Amino acid sequence: MKSIVIEGPARVSGVITPGGNKNAALPIIAAAILTRDEVVIHNMPKILDVEVMLDLARDLGASVTREGSTVVICARDIDSASLPPKKCAALRASFIFGGAVAARCGESFIGLPGGDFIGRRRLDSHFYGLEKLGIGKTFDQETAVVHFQLNKGGLSGADIFLDEASVTATEHILIAAVLAKGKTVIRNAAAEPHVQQLAEFLNLMGAKITGLDSNTLFIEGVSELHGAEFTLDSDHIEAASFLAMAAATGGGLEITGKLPPSHYWMAKRVYEKFNIKFRFYRDHIILKPDQNLRVQNDFGSAIPTISDGPWPQFPSDMMSCMIVAATQARGTCLFFEKMFESRIYFVDRLISMGANAIVCDPHRVVISGPSQLHGGEMSSPDIRAGMAMIVAATIAHGRSVIHNADMIFRGYENLLEKLHSLSVNAQLEET
Repeated sequence: MKSIVIEGPARVSGVITPGGNKNAALPIIAAAILTRDEVVIHNMPKILDVEVMLDLARDLGASVTREGSTVVICARDIDSASLPPKKCAALRASFIFGGAVAARCGESFIGLPGGDFIGRRRLDSHFYGLEKLGIGKTFDQETAVVHFQLNKGGLSGADIFLDEASVTATEHILIAAVLAKGKTVIRNAAAEPHVQQLAEFLNLMGAKITGLDSNTLFIEGVSELHGAEFTLDSDHIEAASFLAMAAATGGGLEITGKLPPSHYWMAKRVYEKFNIKFRFYRDHIILKPDQNLRVQNDFGSAIPTISDGPWPQFPSDMMSCMIVAATQARGTCLFFEKMFESRIYFVDRLISMGANAIVCDPHRVVISGPSQLHGGEMSSPDIRAGMAMIVAATIAHGRSVIHNADMIFRGYENLLEKLHSLSVNAQLEET
């Protein structure tokens, strides 16, 4: 097990370039299975989740090569429709191979997905959408393997209404729908930037998808897809994590990369509630040092509520680091995590470090600041909580140890190098 040791406090300052969008990279790897041609993906982050996803593509028989941040996938010869259950359990996105391989081979055998332990994450929307398109399923309880099987009539377009705006379900259904005969409509679809990037990639491969940047996707099925070359946007969740870190430590930060401003509109609005201000330029974001963090009360001096939700609302993945930053802002704020019932359990560790916080229930926490944090020992329960613990450690006085660091490396590329470049005294220890 790896642990990250940080001697704080730090005053974060410098320049970083986030890796490619993790949540776009994973379904795009699955989508590459749909064509026999070569696909080239630039700005592919080198993180654990991506490497597992690429290994799963190899397990199917695809050729996968990486040179720096460029990955080339060629699924000309798929010699297996089965994926190792243990490897599938390493991440949530592995399940998306189910529909992609069934569309290509007629069937697939996929282990149940794993990923972060942030609460119940349903699979029902996946099954519902795929079944409407013509992919049935059976589940082997003993082996925990789902058998997807294409109906005799093949894939056919359908009008699909999702009972939740699930990102992975939307991606899964979209990947299968592009090869379905006729028209498909996905209503109440997720519209996150990574869903849009997947749709853009599929369109480059010859798909016909419209309605991007909305919650209704229209797909005109095509008979086959061809190769494509695509560049991932920078990961807006990673960028927001470091912006929270810089603001909380009183430092300044410049972020460079492929940074569409629309990915940060709601983050900017929420950060402004704490008087955290950053500016957009053509290819970079600037957060100036020595910002006076204070809670901007709602009308009538009411305590504000920060809540998450489906895009374009504030992303759940940004909540954890924002909660930590709030401990350094003067005033009181309620955070309402609506999407996952285990997301804010890590706040108990913040309280032990000196944060003035009240956990009301599994979904709500009240933060009053500013608080002086001191070092502590903790374990990362998920990717975003782990990064939030790193933010807390950079604020805290003394030594902090974050165990289970591999969990954080699943989502943050070259994390130690970036921390060092920002003047954070961080070391990796094997335990």
